[in-house]
Amino acid sequence: MIASILPTYSRAPMTFVKGEGSWLIEADGRRFLDFGAGIAVNALGHANPALVAALTEQAGALWHTSNLYHIPQQQALADKLVEHTFADTVFFTNSGTEACELAVKMARKYFYDKEQPERVEIITFSGSFHGRSAAGIAAAGTEKMTKGFGPLLPGFVHVEFGDSEALSAAITDKTCAIMIEPIQGEGGIRPVPDADLKALRALCDEHGILLIFDEVQCGVGRTGKLFAHEWVGVTPDVMMVAKGIGGGFPLGAVLATENAASGMTAGTHGSTYGGNPLGCAVGCAVMDVVTDPDFLADVNRKAGLLRQKLEGLVAAHPNVFEAVRGQGLMLGLKCKIAPIDFVNAGYAAEIVTVPAADNVVRLLPPLTITDEEISEAVTRMDRAATTLGTA
Repeated sequence: MIASILPTYSRAPMTFVKGEGSWLIEADGRRFLDFGAGIAVNALGHANPALVAALTEQAGALWHTSNLYHIPQQQALADKLVEHTFADTVFFTNSGTEACELAVKMARKYFYDKEQPERVEIITFSGSFHGRSAAGIAAAGTEKMTKGFGPLLPGFVHVEFGDSEALSAAITDKTCAIMIEPIQGEGGIRPVPDADLKALRALCDEHGILLIFDEVQCGVGRTGKLFAHEWVGVTPDVMMVAKGIGGGFPLGAVLATENAASGMTAGTHGSTYGGNPLGCAVGCAVMDVVTDPDFLADVNRKAGLLRQKLEGLVAAHPNVFEAVRGQGLMLGLKCKIAPIDFVNAGYAAEIVTVPAADNVVRLLPPLTITDEEISEAVTRMDRAATTLGTA
């Protein structure tokens, strides 16, 4: 019998029917601590009262009109993003994948309008993840994502993560941009060193090319700043955002300087649902919370507490773990075992985590998690690691 859902996912044997803050409730009543947050999506936890109120109020007024007309909620969210970031202009999408598509188009159109149509190549890095569209998989270039889907979209040049010499050598008169995640998520919670991000900005300025940051996973307060690049004091020309910006409602965006976006004039891009009243009403509510300095300060405090406890967890289980890495509440446990083994052991201990590449388990709790929940989560992870260490 053919399944009614296309079998592209390898799903864990749980069915969650309700969420409360940092908790997920299974159909059988079990309560799981959520250290995945829907892969960094539920930034303010499940059923957050402010988000529920924003969505409910908007749902009772107007759901959809399309971008043929002005959308007040979209304007309000764009204004908030421009106020709090490097950007001059914003385009709203439904996902990070769609944001990637526009970022690629924007960079190429920028040089086309400058009468340099040969500048179409975008440099990306090993271990990167920019979505699963034709452009996204071509940008990552890994066999895991591209096998069987050729011919791949041309125009991407792949460089080894952290190889500055190879990066410099890859820039030619065909290069239009460098695209990078300040912290790789799917690639295994690998932060780009501060010096490297500064060098990237300098390199782009030297060659007159655009710098694109993909902050789909590491943005929206996840690292303790509104966006991860703020820790370094380096700004991009274009930035992709999604996941946390909607707090669970599908929403993405491309932020850009006026200069970088200059080629995107009327008719060059569009979206039927992007920036709809429902998504933008929720996005405004998210921004009201995550732009509060006191909120971000508390994220940093809790991140320090979690990291300290995780360091103790690693020390207590040297046969299971190697190290803790990451920033803020975007942390990874580098494992000496297969990450999926720990993820599965975590399910038995009623805690949700997310596997990643480079033998890493991702820990992405809601930014609203409490100190008590952090302690309980580490207790459950300890229980999971103990079963693996004695297996």
